[in-house]
Amino acid sequence: MTARATHSTPMLHVADIEHSIRFYQLLGFTTIDTDRCTPLGWARLHCNGGEIMFLRAERPIDPSAQGFFFYLYTPELPALREHLVASGLQVSAIKHPGYMPSGTVNLDDPDGYHLEIAHWGQAEHEVWLKRLATPAS
Repeated sequence: MTARATHSTPMLHVADIEHSIRFYQLLGFTTIDTDRCTPLGWARLHCNGGEIMFLRAERPIDPSAQGFFFYLYTPELPALREHLVASGLQVSAIKHPGYMPSGTVNLDDPDGYHLEIAHWGQAEHEVWLKRLATPAS
């Protein structure tokens, strides 16, 4: 098949795009495009390996009604957590669940969307590559 979707960018309704941009910049995202209005009506941000878009909500946000959360990766989880806490964000302690023994933290964005950030360094990547190379039994 030659015709296919080639890109996926989650788009979130948010109350204050400028506030959301500042939050996601703390995670390493950069703004790559906006509608250039004041206030912004939409914005597109990029990080190494991902993108996200924000659209100004026309009604109050109810994050509890959302059936998803964002899963992000970093090769430097302790340092990123320290940076986020120093920036005034409420971030969980580092946990080591069975599905990610290298560690995860949890936090909510300004609109209450839930994020989990996992440590994914070279060691985790090498284990994953070996797993992919091993036939399933």
